[in-house]
Amino acid sequence: MALMDFIKKQFIDIIQWTESGDGTLAWRFPMAEMEIQNGASLTVRESQMAVFVNEGQVADVFGPGMYKLTTQTLPVLTYLKNWDKLFESPFKSDVYFFSTRQQVDQKWGTPQPITIRDKDFGAVRLRAFGNYSFRIGDPKLFHTEISGTRDTYSVADLDGQLRGLVLQNISNAIASSGLPFLDLAANQIQFATALAAQLVPEFEKIGIKLENITVQNVSLPEELQKILDQKIGMGMVGNDMGKFMQYQTAQAIPKFAEGAAGGGGIAGDAMGLGAGVALGQVLAQNLAQGLSPNAAAQAAATTQQPAVAVVSAADVMTTLEKLGELKTKGILTQEEFDAKKAELLKKLV
Repeated sequence: MALMDFIKKQFIDIIQWTESGDGTLAWRFPMAEMEIQNGASLTVRESQMAVFVNEGQVADVFGPGMYKLTTQTLPVLTYLKNWDKLFESPFKSDVYFFSTRQQVDQKWGTPQPITIRDKDFGAVRLRAFGNYSFRIGDPKLFHTEISGTRDTYSVADLDGQLRGLVLQNISNAIASSGLPFLDLAANQIQFATALAAQLVPEFEKIGIKLENITVQNVSLPEELQKILDQKIGMGMVGNDMGKFMQYQTAQAIPKFAEGAAGGGGIAGDAMGLGAGVALGQVLAQNLAQGLSPNAAAQAAATTQQPAVAVVSAADVMTTLEKLGELKTKGILTQEEFDAKKAELLKKLV
Protein backbone atom coordinates (compact mmCIF):
# COMPACT_ATOMS: atom_id res chain seq x y z
CA MET A 1 0.00 0.00 0.00
CA ALA A 2 2.87 2.35 0.83
CA LEU A 3 4.41 1.63 -2.58
CA MET A 4 1.14 2.53 -4.36
CA ASP A 5 0.89 5.79 -2.42
CA PHE A 6 4.45 6.62 -3.46
CA ILE A 7 3.68 6.00 -7.12
CA LYS A 8 0.53 8.16 -6.99
CA LYS A 9 2.51 11.04 -5.54
CA GLN A 10 5.14 10.84 -8.26
CA PHE A 11 3.01 10.77 -11.40
CA ILE A 12 0.15 13.05 -12.48
CA ASP A 13 -2.62 11.58 -14.60
CA ILE A 14 -5.24 14.39 -14.48
CA ILE A 15 -4.43 18.03 -15.18
CA GLN A 16 -7.21 20.61 -14.84
CA TRP A 17 -8.10 23.97 -13.28
CA THR A 18 -11.34 24.83 -11.54
CA GLU A 19 -11.37 28.58 -10.96
CA SER A 20 -12.19 29.33 -7.34
CA GLY A 21 -13.07 33.01 -7.86
CA ASP A 22 -12.84 36.05 -10.09
CA GLY A 23 -9.80 38.09 -10.99
CA THR A 24 -7.24 35.35 -11.78
CA LEU A 25 -5.67 35.61 -15.23
CA ALA A 26 -2.96 32.92 -15.05
CA TRP A 27 -2.45 29.89 -12.76
CA ARG A 28 0.38 27.37 -12.73
CA PHE A 29 -0.59 23.76 -12.11
CA PRO A 30 1.20 22.59 -8.93
CA MET A 31 3.77 19.96 -9.91
CA ALA A 32 5.59 19.59 -6.56
CA GLU A 33 8.46 17.61 -8.09
CA MET A 34 6.03 15.27 -9.86
CA GLU A 35 6.04 14.16 -13.46
CA ILE A 36 3.21 13.88 -15.97
CA GLN A 37 2.31 10.30 -16.79
CA ASN A 38 2.24 9.21 -20.41
CA GLY A 39 -1.43 9.19 -21.50
CA ALA A 40 -2.48 11.61 -18.75
CA SER A 41 -5.71 13.54 -19.20
CA LEU A 42 -5.69 17.31 -19.76
CA THR A 43 -9.02 19.12 -19.32
CA VAL A 44 -9.31 22.69 -20.55
CA ARG A 45 -12.71 24.20 -19.85
CA GLU A 46 -14.56 26.83 -21.83
CA SER A 47 -13.08 30.29 -21.15
CA GLN A 48 -9.68 28.69 -20.52
CA MET A 49 -6.48 27.91 -22.40
CA ALA A 50 -3.48 25.85 -21.30
CA VAL A 51 0.19 26.32 -22.13
CA PHE A 52 2.92 23.68 -21.72
CA VAL A 53 6.36 25.10 -20.95
CA ASN A 54 9.44 22.92 -21.04
CA GLU A 55 12.83 24.23 -19.89
CA GLY A 56 11.73 27.81 -20.42
CA GLN A 57 10.29 27.24 -23.90
CA VAL A 58 6.57 27.26 -24.73
CA ALA A 59 5.93 23.79 -26.18
CA ASP A 60 2.20 23.72 -26.98
CA VAL A 61 -0.99 25.70 -26.46
CA PHE A 62 -4.34 23.95 -25.88
CA GLY A 63 -7.81 25.44 -26.30
CA PRO A 64 -11.01 24.17 -24.62
CA GLY A 65 -11.41 20.39 -24.71
CA MET A 66 -10.19 17.11 -23.17
CA TYR A 67 -6.85 15.75 -24.33
CA LYS A 68 -4.86 12.57 -23.80
CA LEU A 69 -1.24 13.58 -23.58
CA THR A 70 0.74 11.48 -26.04
CA THR A 71 3.31 12.12 -28.72
CA GLN A 72 0.46 12.95 -31.11
CA THR A 73 -0.97 15.67 -28.88
CA LEU A 74 2.41 17.15 -27.91
CA PRO A 75 4.45 17.04 -31.11
CA VAL A 76 6.39 20.21 -30.30
CA LEU A 77 7.28 18.97 -26.84
CA THR A 78 8.34 15.63 -28.29
CA TYR A 79 10.61 17.40 -30.75
CA LEU A 80 12.16 19.52 -28.02
CA LYS A 81 12.96 16.49 -25.88
CA ASN A 82 14.27 14.36 -28.82
CA TRP A 83 12.65 11.30 -27.32
CA ASP A 84 13.20 8.05 -29.18
CA LYS A 85 10.95 6.02 -26.92
CA LEU A 86 7.75 7.34 -28.48
CA PHE A 87 6.67 8.98 -25.26
CA GLU A 88 6.65 5.77 -23.23
CA SER A 89 8.23 7.22 -20.09
CA PRO A 90 6.80 10.00 -17.87
CA PHE A 91 7.89 13.58 -18.52
CA LYS A 92 8.15 16.73 -16.46
CA SER A 93 6.86 20.06 -17.74
CA ASP A 94 5.17 23.19 -16.35
CA VAL A 95 1.51 23.67 -17.23
CA TYR A 96 -0.08 27.12 -17.06
CA PHE A 97 -3.80 27.78 -17.32
CA PHE A 98 -5.12 31.13 -18.55
CA SER A 99 -8.61 32.53 -18.07
CA THR A 100 -10.01 33.95 -21.30
CA ARG A 101 -13.18 35.31 -19.73
CA GLN A 102 -13.95 39.00 -20.08
CA GLN A 103 -12.68 41.07 -17.17
CA VAL A 104 -15.41 43.69 -16.97
CA ASP A 105 -15.90 47.07 -15.29
CA GLN A 106 -12.23 47.97 -15.08
CA LYS A 107 -11.92 51.64 -14.14
CA TRP A 108 -9.73 54.26 -15.77
CA GLY A 109 -9.39 57.98 -15.15
CA THR A 110 -7.04 60.95 -15.17
CA PRO A 111 -5.66 61.50 -11.64
CA GLN A 112 -4.44 64.93 -12.77
CA PRO A 113 -5.76 67.15 -15.59
CA ILE A 114 -4.03 66.56 -18.91
CA THR A 115 -3.27 69.38 -21.36
CA ILE A 116 -4.53 69.10 -24.94
CA ARG A 117 -4.74 71.46 -27.90
CA ASP A 118 -8.24 72.68 -28.69
CA LYS A 119 -9.73 74.48 -31.70
CA ASP A 120 -11.89 76.83 -29.59
CA PHE A 121 -9.75 77.51 -26.51
CA GLY A 122 -6.22 77.00 -27.82
CA ALA A 123 -5.09 74.69 -25.00
CA VAL A 124 -7.19 73.23 -22.18
CA ARG A 125 -6.61 70.95 -19.24
CA LEU A 126 -9.29 68.31 -18.95
CA ARG A 127 -10.25 65.34 -16.82
CA ALA A 128 -11.94 62.18 -18.05
CA PHE A 129 -12.93 58.81 -16.66
CA GLY A 130 -14.80 55.67 -17.66
CA ASN A 131 -14.44 51.90 -17.69
CA TYR A 132 -13.29 49.13 -20.03
CA SER A 133 -13.28 45.36 -20.38
CA PHE A 134 -10.63 42.99 -21.72
CA ARG A 135 -9.63 39.35 -22.00
CA ILE A 136 -6.48 37.37 -22.70
CA GLY A 137 -6.27 36.99 -26.47
CA ASP A 138 -2.83 35.40 -26.88
CA PRO A 139 -1.86 33.30 -23.82
CA LYS A 140 1.57 32.45 -25.22
CA LEU A 141 2.46 36.12 -25.68
CA PHE A 142 0.93 37.05 -22.33
CA HIS A 143 3.04 34.35 -20.64
CA THR A 144 6.29 35.46 -22.22
CA GLU A 145 5.68 39.21 -21.86
CA ILE A 146 3.72 39.58 -18.61
CA SER A 147 2.91 36.66 -16.28
CA GLY A 148 6.08 34.57 -16.63
CA THR A 149 6.70 31.79 -14.10
CA ARG A 150 4.57 33.17 -11.27
CA ASP A 151 2.19 30.77 -9.55
CA THR A 152 -0.72 33.15 -10.14
CA TYR A 153 -1.22 36.41 -11.97
CA SER A 154 -4.31 38.50 -11.25
CA VAL A 155 -6.26 41.38 -12.77
CA ALA A 156 -5.02 43.59 -9.94
CA ASP A 157 -1.43 42.86 -10.94
CA LEU A 158 -2.14 44.11 -14.46
CA ASP A 159 -4.35 47.06 -13.54
CA GLY A 160 -1.62 49.70 -13.28
CA GLN A 161 -0.09 48.75 -16.63
CA LEU A 162 -3.41 48.98 -18.49
CA ARG A 163 -4.38 52.27 -16.82
CA GLY A 164 -1.04 53.70 -17.90
CA LEU A 165 -1.66 52.67 -21.51
CA VAL A 166 -5.09 54.34 -21.46
CA LEU A 167 -3.75 57.64 -20.10
CA GLN A 168 -0.79 57.57 -22.46
CA ASN A 169 -3.07 57.40 -25.50
CA ILE A 170 -5.81 59.89 -24.51
CA SER A 171 -4.10 62.87 -26.17
CA ASN A 172 -3.55 60.95 -29.40
CA ALA A 173 -7.18 59.79 -29.38
CA ILE A 174 -8.48 63.35 -29.00
CA ALA A 175 -6.19 64.58 -31.77
CA SER A 176 -7.28 61.80 -34.12
CA SER A 177 -10.97 62.41 -33.39
CA GLY A 178 -10.69 66.01 -34.61
CA LEU A 179 -13.31 67.14 -32.07
CA PRO A 180 -13.03 70.40 -30.10
CA PHE A 181 -13.58 70.16 -26.36
CA LEU A 182 -17.24 71.22 -26.38
CA ASP A 183 -18.09 68.64 -29.05
CA LEU A 184 -15.92 66.08 -27.28
CA ALA A 185 -17.99 66.35 -24.11
CA ALA A 186 -21.18 65.98 -26.14
CA ASN A 187 -19.91 63.05 -28.26
CA GLN A 188 -18.46 60.67 -25.70
CA ILE A 189 -19.20 57.62 -27.87
CA GLN A 190 -17.11 59.05 -30.70
CA PHE A 191 -14.34 59.86 -28.23
CA ALA A 192 -14.46 56.29 -26.89
CA THR A 193 -14.25 54.91 -30.45
CA ALA A 194 -11.15 57.01 -31.15
CA LEU A 195 -9.60 55.94 -27.85
CA ALA A 196 -10.27 52.26 -28.58
CA ALA A 197 -8.59 52.60 -31.99
CA GLN A 198 -5.44 53.84 -30.23
CA LEU A 199 -5.51 51.19 -27.49
CA VAL A 200 -6.26 47.99 -29.43
CA PRO A 201 -2.75 47.63 -30.94
CA GLU A 202 -1.11 48.59 -27.64
CA PHE A 203 -3.04 45.91 -25.75
CA GLU A 204 -2.27 43.32 -28.42
CA LYS A 205 1.47 43.80 -27.84
CA ILE A 206 1.12 42.08 -24.45
CA GLY A 207 -1.44 39.44 -25.47
CA ILE A 208 -4.52 41.34 -24.29
CA LYS A 209 -7.67 41.90 -26.36
CA LEU A 210 -9.60 45.09 -25.60
CA GLU A 211 -13.31 44.23 -25.75
CA ASN A 212 -14.90 47.56 -24.91
CA ILE A 213 -14.14 51.00 -23.50
CA THR A 214 -16.52 53.74 -22.42
CA VAL A 215 -16.07 57.43 -21.60
CA GLN A 216 -18.46 58.37 -18.82
CA ASN A 217 -17.41 61.97 -18.23
CA VAL A 218 -15.18 64.68 -19.71
CA SER A 219 -14.74 67.84 -17.65
CA LEU A 220 -12.51 70.85 -17.02
CA PRO A 221 -10.85 71.86 -13.75
CA GLU A 222 -12.99 74.17 -11.64
CA GLU A 223 -11.23 77.43 -12.56
CA LEU A 224 -11.51 76.69 -16.30
CA GLN A 225 -15.11 75.57 -15.90
CA LYS A 226 -16.01 79.06 -14.60
CA ILE A 227 -14.52 80.63 -17.73
CA LEU A 228 -16.41 78.16 -19.90
CA ASP A 229 -19.65 79.01 -18.10
CA GLN A 230 -19.13 82.68 -18.93
CA LYS A 231 -18.47 81.84 -22.58
CA ILE A 232 -21.64 79.75 -22.65
CA GLY A 233 -23.52 82.68 -21.11
CA MET A 234 -22.26 84.95 -23.88
CA GLY A 235 -23.37 82.40 -26.47
CA MET A 236 -26.85 82.19 -24.95
CA VAL A 237 -27.37 85.94 -25.48
CA GLY A 238 -25.91 85.86 -29.00
CA ASN A 239 -22.60 87.47 -27.93
CA ASP A 240 -24.53 90.72 -27.23
CA MET A 241 -22.43 92.58 -24.66
CA GLY A 242 -25.40 94.59 -23.38
CA LYS A 243 -27.44 91.50 -22.67
CA PHE A 244 -24.40 89.81 -21.17
CA MET A 245 -23.99 92.75 -18.77
CA GLN A 246 -27.63 92.27 -17.73
CA TYR A 247 -26.79 88.65 -16.99
CA GLN A 248 -23.66 89.60 -15.03
CA THR A 249 -25.57 92.27 -13.07
CA ALA A 250 -28.25 89.79 -12.06
CA GLN A 251 -25.57 87.33 -10.96
CA ALA A 252 -23.78 89.95 -8.87
CA ILE A 253 -26.77 91.22 -6.87
CA PRO A 254 -27.06 88.16 -4.57
CA LYS A 255 -23.34 88.44 -3.73
CA PHE A 256 -23.72 92.08 -2.68
CA ALA A 257 -26.76 91.14 -0.63
CA GLU A 258 -24.74 88.47 1.16
CA GLY A 259 -21.98 90.99 1.87
CA ALA A 260 -24.45 93.48 3.32
CA ALA A 261 -26.12 90.81 5.45
CA GLY A 262 -22.73 89.71 6.76
CA GLY A 263 -21.91 93.14 8.19
CA GLY A 264 -18.65 93.93 6.42
CA GLY A 265 -17.76 96.91 8.66
CA ILE A 266 -17.42 100.58 7.66
CA ALA A 267 -15.92 99.85 4.26
CA GLY A 268 -18.55 97.22 3.63
CA ASP A 269 -21.34 99.62 4.53
CA ALA A 270 -19.97 102.28 2.20
CA MET A 271 -19.43 99.85 -0.67
CA GLY A 272 -22.78 98.18 -0.11
CA LEU A 273 -24.59 101.53 -0.14
CA GLY A 274 -22.87 102.88 -3.25
CA ALA A 275 -22.82 99.62 -5.15
CA GLY A 276 -26.40 98.88 -4.20
CA VAL A 277 -27.67 102.16 -5.59
CA ALA A 278 -25.57 101.77 -8.75
CA LEU A 279 -26.62 98.19 -9.29
CA GLY A 280 -30.23 99.07 -8.75
CA GLN A 281 -30.09 101.75 -11.42
CA VAL A 282 -28.21 99.52 -13.86
CA LEU A 283 -30.56 96.62 -13.27
CA ALA A 284 -33.64 98.76 -13.74
CA GLN A 285 -32.31 100.14 -17.02
CA ASN A 286 -31.16 96.76 -18.28
CA LEU A 287 -34.40 95.02 -17.41
CA ALA A 288 -36.40 97.78 -19.05
CA GLN A 289 -34.31 97.53 -22.21
CA GLY A 290 -34.46 93.75 -22.26
CA LEU A 291 -38.23 93.49 -21.73
CA SER A 292 -39.42 96.40 -23.88
CA PRO A 293 -40.10 95.63 -27.58
CA ASN A 294 -38.72 99.12 -28.42
CA ALA A 295 -35.63 98.78 -26.27
CA ALA A 296 -33.31 100.69 -28.61
CA ALA A 297 -35.69 103.70 -28.93
CA GLN A 298 -36.29 103.85 -25.21
CA ALA A 299 -32.56 103.62 -24.53
CA ALA A 300 -31.96 106.60 -26.85
CA ALA A 301 -34.73 108.59 -25.17
CA THR A 302 -33.25 107.82 -21.79
CA THR A 303 -29.90 109.25 -22.82
CA GLN A 304 -31.62 112.46 -24.02
CA GLN A 305 -33.92 112.87 -20.98
CA PRO A 306 -32.42 111.81 -17.67
CA ALA A 307 -34.90 109.69 -15.77
CA VAL A 308 -35.88 110.60 -12.24
CA ALA A 309 -35.71 107.64 -9.95
CA VAL A 310 -38.85 107.13 -7.85
CA VAL A 311 -38.27 105.63 -4.44
CA SER A 312 -40.52 104.86 -1.52
CA ALA A 313 -40.48 106.71 1.78
CA ALA A 314 -39.27 103.55 3.53
CA ASP A 315 -36.28 103.31 1.19
CA VAL A 316 -35.44 106.99 1.80
CA MET A 317 -35.59 106.52 5.58
CA THR A 318 -33.38 103.42 5.37
CA THR A 319 -30.84 105.24 3.24
CA LEU A 320 -30.86 108.28 5.56
CA GLU A 321 -30.22 105.99 8.53
CA LYS A 322 -27.20 104.50 6.76
CA LEU A 323 -25.96 107.97 5.83
CA GLY A 324 -26.37 109.03 9.43
CA GLU A 325 -24.27 106.08 10.58
CA LEU A 326 -21.57 107.02 8.06
CA LYS A 327 -21.63 110.63 9.28
CA THR A 328 -21.35 109.44 12.89
CA LYS A 329 -18.36 107.29 11.99
CA GLY A 330 -16.71 110.27 10.32
CA ILE A 331 -16.89 108.96 6.79
CA LEU A 332 -19.30 111.73 5.65
CA THR A 333 -19.11 115.41 6.65
CA GLN A 334 -22.17 117.36 7.80
CA GLU A 335 -22.30 119.19 4.46
CA GLU A 336 -22.17 115.93 2.49
CA PHE A 337 -24.88 114.46 4.67
CA ASP A 338 -27.14 117.50 4.23
CA ALA A 339 -26.64 117.49 0.46
CA LYS A 340 -27.49 113.81 0.15
CA LYS A 341 -30.46 114.23 2.47
CA ALA A 342 -31.88 117.06 0.35
CA GLU A 343 -31.36 114.97 -2.82
CA LEU A 344 -33.23 112.01 -1.34
CA LEU A 345 -36.12 114.13 -0.07
CA LYS A 346 -36.61 115.58 -3.58
CA LYS A 347 -37.24 112.06 -4.88
CA LEU A 348 -40.31 111.79 -2.66
CA VAL A 349 -42.00 114.68 -4.47
